[in-house]
Amino acid sequence: MKTLAELRQEYEGYKALGLKLDMTRGKPAKEQLDMMEPLLGVLSCKEDCVSDGIDCRNYGILDGIPAAKRIFSDILGVPAEKIIVGGNSSLNMMYDTMARAMLSGVIGSEKPWSKYGKISFLCPVPGYDRHFAICQYFGINMIKVPMMDDGPDMNLVEKLVGEDETIKGIWCVPKYGNPSGVTYSMDVCRRFAALKPKAKDFRVFWDNAYAIHDLSDTPDTIPEILSLAAEYGNENMFFEFTSTSKISFPGSGLAAMASSEANIKSITKQLAFQTIGFDKLNQLRHAKLFPTKESLFEHMKRHRAIIKPKFDAVISEFDRQGINKLEGVHYTRPNGGYFISLNLPNGCAKRLVQLAADAGLSLTAAGATFPYGKDPNDSNLRIAPTFPPLADIEKAAKVLSCCIKLTVAEYEYNLASGGDYLTHAMG
Repeated sequence: MKTLAELRQEYEGYKALGLKLDMTRGKPAKEQLDMMEPLLGVLSCKEDCVSDGIDCRNYGILDGIPAAKRIFSDILGVPAEKIIVGGNSSLNMMYDTMARAMLSGVIGSEKPWSKYGKISFLCPVPGYDRHFAICQYFGINMIKVPMMDDGPDMNLVEKLVGEDETIKGIWCVPKYGNPSGVTYSMDVCRRFAALKPKAKDFRVFWDNAYAIHDLSDTPDTIPEILSLAAEYGNENMFFEFTSTSKISFPGSGLAAMASSEANIKSITKQLAFQTIGFDKLNQLRHAKLFPTKESLFEHMKRHRAIIKPKFDAVISEFDRQGINKLEGVHYTRPNGGYFISLNLPNGCAKRLVQLAADAGLSLTAAGATFPYGKDPNDSNLRIAPTFPPLADIEKAAKVLSCCIKLTVAEYEYNLASGGDYLTHAMG
């Protein structure tokens, strides 16, 4: 490995280039959006606006038109009667589901969640910052649960929910987790399905955001959770969410939630106070563009052809630079999803973000993958390679590799010298 002085010289060279690179969020690339251009013109006359005898220009069909439900049935493997198709955002559906629980409770609640003196949610970490933000907004206490190689620490999950009735739920991204890329094992999924929480109104928020976002010909698989939970009499315990946000247009796609028929019936009644119906024309546009499961999965293969080289570029550069050989450094090699999770020695994440920013590379803030934005070890970062052009990703990977090596060199210098982390290392 280069000396600290040599790394500083290399780093200053990157700073001098005046780069402006952005890897902050997992957004689809322009080429992915361009693939959806036909969606803009798929409805061109009044005859196009009728589906299954339904005039989609008018009121009605609160839970989604059958053709749109079919799309999500293909994605999730869930029967149409257990699905509600909403607006463009699964995050919005998760927020609304939480809000309804706070205001009215859920099936099995003795009272609305907001009427309890204290409620908590389990939050696998590292995890999705927007999940944590929903809890923080509603004043819900967040309890961290470590992510293992096959999902959350289920021994801890089972212990906590079995003993504490103030714990009302848990956030889950079961396939290609954000940011870890971890897919829950069959054993973990079965243990979730068989949970015996002390709270009768405990809910699993099963955010299956990356259900068909594979990066290889041998994709990870998970069981259909509602059917699995039904084997244990726990089907009401699960709220499953997904969307086409990273399939069609992120701002103008479709979102859906799936649950037991009892939950769907209850939620639909509550939705009637909120809206007369979601955008059925947009639902129909998507149904016409993806008329079969095969057309949907072929579309996702085209997505993969665009973004997989970007993941490969980052991981290959890390490997080439020997990042995987640095003490205390680990990065994931995801089989799908939108992120690479990077772990550094304790106390190094914020420093790396600062170095990268000064060199013209924007990263997601350190701490974002933990509740309240506070990583207790200051060690985890979420790397998002999908949005920039491949040429920019290749540059970004070189800059990021240099910054990682410099951060670790400073850290090791500090340990050896016993001095101040920045003053001595930068001197």
